Amino acid sequence: MPRRDRRGGPYDAFVPDHLTDLHLTLDGDVAADLADAERAITSLDAMAAALADTEGLARLLLRAESVASSRIEGLRISARRLLHEAAVHENDPAKRDPTAAEVLANVDAMAYALEDATGAVTRDRILEVHRRLLARSAHREFAGVLRTEQNWIGGNDFNPIGAAFIPPPPDFVPALVDDLCTFCNDDGLPAIAQAAIAHAQFETIHPFVDGNGRTGRALIYMVLRRRGLAIRTTPPISLALATHAKTYIDALMATRAVGPPSAALPALNRWIAIFAAACQRAVADAKAFEARIEALQADWVNRLGPARADASARRLLLHVPSMPILSVDDAAKMLGRGYWAANQAVARLVDAGILTPTTSSRRSRRFEALEVLDAFTALERQLASPEGDTRTSPPTRAVPTRPKRRSSRIPKSG
Repeated sequence: MPRRDRRGGPYDAFVPDHLTDLHLTLDGDVAADLADAERAITSLDAMAAALADTEGLARLLLRAESVASSRIEGLRISARRLLHEAAVHENDPAKRDPTAAEVLANVDAMAYALEDATGAVTRDRILEVHRRLLARSAHREFAGVLRTEQNWIGGNDFNPIGAAFIPPPPDFVPALVDDLCTFCNDDGLPAIAQAAIAHAQFETIHPFVDGNGRTGRALIYMVLRRRGLAIRTTPPISLALATHAKTYIDALMATRAVGPPSAALPALNRWIAIFAAACQRAVADAKAFEARIEALQADWVNRLGPARADASARRLLLHVPSMPILSVDDAAKMLGRGYWAANQAVARLVDAGILTPTTSSRRSRRFEALEVLDAFTALERQLASPEGDTRTSPPTRAVPTRPKRRSSRIPKSG
C-alpha cells in the first residue's frame, strides 16, 4: 500500500450512549407517521389471514426481504434466480452458487429471527441469527461471535484513519449489545419507533466482523413481532429502504451526533419518519403482491376445472405460491402422497397451463409456475433502486492481525 495509507496516527471512534438512558421526544408529524405505519402493518396481517395460503405468501415475502437486505450489502441476485437456486440446492448443495448461498443463508437467518413471535430479544438470539447468516460464507469463523478487533467503514484496509465511520472499540461492544437488548424488550415507545432506533443503534455498534447490515435488519422484525406487529407476514421493509439507499445511510449517519443526548433528537426524529415511510411503502407493495397471488389462485381453480375438494391437483394449487419451482418429489412431500399420485397432480397442473416443465430430462425434471415467478420479479422491479448502486456504505474493514494496533482517542458521544 502507499506510504500515506500505512502512516499511523490518532483516530476517533464513536461510542453511543446507552439506549436505556434515552429520553425521546417525538415531533407531532413523526408521531402521526408512526400511527399510519402501524395501522398499515396491522391491516396487512388482517388481509393475510383471509388468504388461502398465508404461509406460502409469507415465505415469498420473506425471500423478497432477504434478497433486498443482501442487495443493500452488494450481494446482487434476482428473485427469480434465487428461487431457481433454492430448488436446486435442496437436492444438490454441492452445486451451490456462492452469491445464492449467502442470500439463502440470509433467508434462513431471517426465518430463525421470526420463529419466536413474542419472545424476548436476547444476545444469544442475535448471535444465532448471525451464526446462521455466516455459517457457509468466507467469514464462517466469525459466525455468531462478537468482534474482538476494531473495525471501520470505508477508508483503507490498513487502519481506520480517514474512514467514513469508526464504531466503538471492541471492549465496549458486549455492554452495548446487552443494553440494546434491554431497550428492545421495553414497551415505552411505539413499536415502529423502537424498531427504527434499535436498528440504528445496532448499525452504530457494528458488533460483528461481517454481516452487520443484514443482522441489523433482521432485528427490526424481532422487535416488531415481539410487539405484536407483522405476525403473519413480513412486509419487505429492506426493499423500501433499498429504493432510497443514500437517504437510508445518510439518515443513519446523522443519528451519530457527538455532544449531549439532545443533539441527536432532530436526527432521530428524521430517521424514525423515514423508517415509518418505508414501512408504509413495504406494506402497500406487499398488499398488491398478495392480491395478485390471490387472483392467480382463483384463476387456477377455474382453469383446473371440476375436481373434488380433496383432489391432489386442487390441494397442490395451495402450495404452488410457496414453491413456484418444484419437482414431482417436492409435490409428493407437500401432498403427503406417493410419487404416482403426485405425478398425476403435477400433470394436471401442466395441462391447465399452471406449471411448465423446465427440462426434457425426466430424471431431473422440474416445473415452474411462471405467473408466480413473474409476480415475484415484478415486486422486486417495482422497488428497484432509482439511485443506481444500492450498497448503502463502503465495506466494513477490520484491524489486520499482523500490524500493531494504533492508539485511539474516544470522544464523549451523544
